[in-house]
Amino acid sequence: SFHPQPGVLLCPVGWCSCLSPFLQNISNKTHVASESLSCDSTLDLYSGIEYNIIRVPIASCDFSTRAYTYDDVPGDLQLKHFSLAMEDLKYKIPVLHEIASMASRPLSLFASPWTAPPWMKTNDNFTGNATIKGRPGGAYYKSWANYFVKFLDEYENRNLSFWAVTVQNEPTNAPFVSFQSTGFTPDLERDFILTDLGPALQARRGRRVKIMAIDDQRLLLPLWPKVILSNPKAERYVDGFALHWYLDDFVPAYLTLNTTHYLYPNIFLLATEACVGSFPGERAVHLGNWERGERYSHSIIQDFSSWVTGWTDWNLALDMKGGPNWAHNFVDSPIIVDSSKDTFYKQPMFYHLAHFSKFIPEGSQRVDLSSSSDSVLQVVAFMRGDDLAVIVILNRSSDPISFTLYDPKVGHARLTAASHSIQTLLWEHKNAWE
Repeated sequence: SFHPQPGVLLCPVGWCSCLSPFLQNISNKTHVASESLSCDSTLDLYSGIEYNIIRVPIASCDFSTRAYTYDDVPGDLQLKHFSLAMEDLKYKIPVLHEIASMASRPLSLFASPWTAPPWMKTNDNFTGNATIKGRPGGAYYKSWANYFVKFLDEYENRNLSFWAVTVQNEPTNAPFVSFQSTGFTPDLERDFILTDLGPALQARRGRRVKIMAIDDQRLLLPLWPKVILSNPKAERYVDGFALHWYLDDFVPAYLTLNTTHYLYPNIFLLATEACVGSFPGERAVHLGNWERGERYSHSIIQDFSSWVTGWTDWNLALDMKGGPNWAHNFVDSPIIVDSSKDTFYKQPMFYHLAHFSKFIPEGSQRVDLSSSSDSVLQVVAFMRGDDLAVIVILNRSSDPISFTLYDPKVGHARLTAASHSIQTLLWEHKNAWE
């Protein structure tokens, strides 16, 4: 049996996905039905699964059709030639406005850079093992920080404000990948935040933008946060730690997520990227694969049981190959679009995500659970602001499992979790757990 306990543990930020460059592109083609319906599916109150956070790449990423930045004029430290790209003006910004008009909940946007302009980097290239030229506090790092400010200002001028930025997408991956990257060590990232990015964002007018450090694998915890926050002034600027899921199986959550939370309880943890089909030997797009959906739910339950406050899928939608991706880094997505037929497919990952995003709105609070015996079931429970309790139950085993859900002030229910199933239960709990 599972007994909800009264201890309030965390407030989720929400559920999110990245604004896929593919979704941006199809909005400018004849495939209007696919683009519109896929947005409805992820955002609408009645027909959708109610995402409330969107990750936006700053300039290009691997899922772009080309590599570019907003200032590719060599040596332009004053960023006099900074300008948004055609992709922003024709695709990203119109799609974001459309998404905002469809969303049933207020949207929060956060932005992540993949690469600085090549002329700012030590190898003068979009890709490869390189850092920003010089040291934090120097001319190139100052210019890179101002690049963030100009990006935020340009979007704000077009009525799109950002809730947060991450310092750098996967700062440790530069030696290992073929797509855009900019390298940072934890010391470099700390010093860049302290001397350049933090002050630049603090000085800009407009909405305060939160800063998330890391934006990389959670096995970097707690070492990376310890270095970032080794300078007491860093906490003035750092609001959260952004985490990717790709190497989660190598280090247990209690050694990474839990330890980091206990060390820095005022810094939130947000899962900012996840996808399947990315490893060598994996099939990129695998239509109808339920095991991939289970992997999503397993990750979400594990994260939310370990102080994570939100979970981000990679792409809102991809094509039948798992792209486009100029670096040929094809992967799977909860929504796959067949542009040749003007249709799209909702994958099992989509429905697994829905069990969380649809029924656990922003501001819900996770509650602890106690169990009378060990179980292979994975569960997580929340209290919502509308006096409803929610519990999500995942059974990844090949056998059905019977269990009793017990709330001492409400009663109990004898239930069965079918093999390879996920289910979400809601019930009125007003004052029940006080």
